[in-house]
Amino acid sequence: MRAIGIDIGTTTVSAVVLEENGRVETMEVRENGAFLPSPRPWERIQDPARLLLLAEELTEQLLARYPDVSGIGVTGQQHGILYLDGRGESVSPLYTWQDGRGGRRYRGEESYADWIRRETGCEVSPGYGLVTHFWLAQNGQIPERAAILCTICDYVAMKLCGRSAPALDASHAAALGLYDLSENCFSQKAMEQLGLDPSILPPVARSPILGLYKGRYPVSVAIGDNQASFIGATGGKSRGVLVNVGTGSQVSLYTPDLQRCEGLETRPFPGGGYLLVGASLCGGRAYALLEQFFRQTVEMVTGERPECYDAMARLLEQGEPEEPLPRICPTFAGTRREPDRRGSITGLDTRNFTPRHLIWAMLRGMTDELFAMYACVPEGERALAEGFWGGGNGLRKNPQLCGLMESRFGASMTLSSGREEAACGAALFLLRCLEQ
Repeated sequence: MRAIGIDIGTTTVSAVVLEENGRVETMEVRENGAFLPSPRPWERIQDPARLLLLAEELTEQLLARYPDVSGIGVTGQQHGILYLDGRGESVSPLYTWQDGRGGRRYRGEESYADWIRRETGCEVSPGYGLVTHFWLAQNGQIPERAAILCTICDYVAMKLCGRSAPALDASHAAALGLYDLSENCFSQKAMEQLGLDPSILPPVARSPILGLYKGRYPVSVAIGDNQASFIGATGGKSRGVLVNVGTGSQVSLYTPDLQRCEGLETRPFPGGGYLLVGASLCGGRAYALLEQFFRQTVEMVTGERPECYDAMARLLEQGEPEEPLPRICPTFAGTRREPDRRGSITGLDTRNFTPRHLIWAMLRGMTDELFAMYACVPEGERALAEGFWGGGNGLRKNPQLCGLMESRFGASMTLSSGREEAACGAALFLLRCLEQ
């Protein structure tokens, strides 16, 4: 058997055809160009129609070449929401996971997310869909025709099936916030505490198969991209550790039992179990920001703006420079709990204020940030880990970062053999559902 996997990412939409044995038959990736302009620097919104169109085009393109696929799996960016009317048509932009509404001041010094966390006891952060929904409700900006909300991936899966209403996998439902992991449902009590109408919430899917595309191809319920990446990189449930470096970055550890660890998120895993996840909002974007700085410096001197990644790679190939390195804290986009927190560069002196030192220091800072999150996992749980995997282009294109991760985590990394782990994980999830 083989299946199509679609990943609705933050900057790209990708699709793969995956064989049952995990081999990628083909892969297509398109820049999505979906971000909408905004005068608000903290607002990050996208055009859902653009994302749906790209997903449909890629699906048709792959089906024309592989009409014998067994079905279609869907995944993509978590936390964000859009609103649908009673017929299932979008009536709002997609408020993405990067949107900063929830980090705005609400009462006194508290942000919207802080206030919700204190009032309800639910662990939420800016960018979580129901935090964004609360901001919109408080500011009178929920679309008049809004009947239900969902993630962009649920919207795409729903449309592929010809449905007029979404249904969410627990991996996406929990990522919206105000979710009771013990009961595996949204917290009605929390919604009432916030004065929010629970009828706006979609149901949690009872079946992993949402419907059929064109009456023939089974389409899975959309699953979170973090969980899909774990499946795609490791081949499924495994008591191992996955470090994924893309636009953001995550360190994830699978556990069969519900656990809560300070500093980590507990996310439902498709088919059962949980992922303990530490998530960096900047991740690989931190390295991109450094490249952007170098590019602007070249432009200042020459008037040209060439890409600098190759030049940075050449400096990395010279090896790590002598200590001391500067210390870089790469929280340039804040953190889940502290959206106003900013990054820093310290320890600069006359010897280490060089491009080579800064490049290595950035990679070291990215590594240390993820390891600090991993250190929040109880030691006994970490001792049960049975492998160390790496995924994402941030690792695949940077062997020096892989080496730093291996040294810091004290384990040899198995780098995912194929790109687009999330799309591969969505396809593999679909195939496993069909086998049951």
